[in-house]
Amino acid sequence: MYKLLVFDWDGTLMDSQQEIVSCFQAAAKDVGLHIPTADEVHNVIGLGMFEAVHGIFPELDSKESQQAFIERYRFYYFSPDKLPSVLFEGVDKMIRSLSDKGYFMAVATGKGRRGLDESLKRTGFDEIFHYTRCVDEAHSKPHPQMILDIMDYLGVETEDTLMIGDTEYDLQMATNANVHSVAVACGAHDKDRLFKHNPQVCLEQTKELEAWLK
Repeated sequence: MYKLLVFDWDGTLMDSQQEIVSCFQAAAKDVGLHIPTADEVHNVIGLGMFEAVHGIFPELDSKESQQAFIERYRFYYFSPDKLPSVLFEGVDKMIRSLSDKGYFMAVATGKGRRGLDESLKRTGFDEIFHYTRCVDEAHSKPHPQMILDIMDYLGVETEDTLMIGDTEYDLQMATNANVHSVAVACGAHDKDRLFKHNPQVCLEQTKELEAWLK
């Protein structure tokens, strides 16, 4: 039914929520802001960094103050001493199997290009995905630009495209791009929040996607 599978990254393919939370909390402490709770951070996972920072710290009302926070966040996120996040169980096998079946494979993520490229290389997925789009190359979710850019690059129509994600921003982006979506409940947003955006299905784990596609 589909030719192109577009995956979100954090919370969909990679179990990285705790890593993101800890980096937000450490950066907030450094710059003298309130320490956000895990729920506060989960609420903005999937957005671009500027949008996420504004959502948690509205008092940072200038690009300069937001950028200062983001630099501290990146200091912790790219620290060589930090243990990197890992793929969800079964995701590596599933991605390689779907690739072998001939699907176009793509990523649309709120990560920056540096962070995504490091993750792709570390997982070996850099040789699998046909095209990837990041928030520093397009509008932040839920704007449809990332999906539209991917479809345009690969020459795939909306009816042949499926978005897979763990947040409402992924599903809203799919709706705005007029493509179907699949929600996964292993990431940042709960099922009730995901079902409000009418995904084709809400899977417990991303690895279940291959069986559902059959």
